[in-house]
Amino acid sequence: MGTLKGQNFRICIFDSTAEKYKVIGMATGCTVTLTNNTESSATKDDVGMADKPVTTSKGWQVSCDSLDVADAAAMLTAIKSMQPMTLMWDETATTDNQTRAKATFARKGQAYLNDVTFNFNDRENSTKQLQFTGSGPLQTVAASEATEVISIGSYTKGQYVRLFLGSDNTAAPSTVIAAAKTLSLHVSLTLESSVTKDTAGDYDIQEPTALSYDISTGALVRSGETITSQVGGKSLADLETIYEAGTPVKFKIANVSGDNNRTASSTIISGSVVLTQLQVNGPNRANADYSATLNGYGDYTVAA
Repeated sequence: MGTLKGQNFRICIFDSTAEKYKVIGMATGCTVTLTNNTESSATKDDVGMADKPVTTSKGWQVSCDSLDVADAAAMLTAIKSMQPMTLMWDETATTDNQTRAKATFARKGQAYLNDVTFNFNDRENSTKQLQFTGSGPLQTVAASEATEVISIGSYTKGQYVRLFLGSDNTAAPSTVIAAAKTLSLHVSLTLESSVTKDTAGDYDIQEPTALSYDISTGALVRSGETITSQVGGKSLADLETIYEAGTPVKFKIANVSGDNNRTASSTIISGSVVLTQLQVNGPNRANADYSATLNGYGDYTVAA
């Protein structure tokens, strides 16, 4: 029996519509962490410094990195639903290692998608990071379960996704961040343990309490900030005006096309944000740039 290679170890999510597990496609890494949460049971009567940890609850987390962001809307909808999903890890085989092999170590359980980050990098493959937190017990996967397969997706380049902002919370987000270099979207679901005195030593039950999101972007500082006479964008001066106002503005993150990739096509996510941090950098003998952090204000809308 050969050593299991990393690409044969995969994370799968159950699709209730298709009634199949689907491998997280374009994965570049995945990690499963099993935890025994303990507390000390040492007392005054114990001699010496040796501790006696006792398990109070069991927990588990799964994280996965991927190049594929074509399913951004699905992931944003999933975390927003605040509903647990069935997650599984298993050995895989066949083409692209996307068919389950029902290994003896395979496990499944209910987990919340509680952290999502999308990085739309300049002229590079866009990436995503997913984190799931288990809620309840893990089960051994039955050997009788059907084989599950997912098809390969497609890569998304970062320059084809841009951040659009309005001037206030009523104006439509119609103008991109000019000379943008970076763009990241992070969504987090806060979970709270519901372990009680009656569940000592059992698997931890998690419950959602709040959803938050933030956007970070970076751009070059350019005087005048017009690439052509026809195409403009929000410059540092525009961001300073939004900062001074200190009030929400409309935003959307959308796929783009056209001259300088500034024409919005399909929207991925939209809503309102408050500009919480603006940092300007003027390094010696290098391009001046700035970075901005915008925190979500209220709910967000995911494109259908």
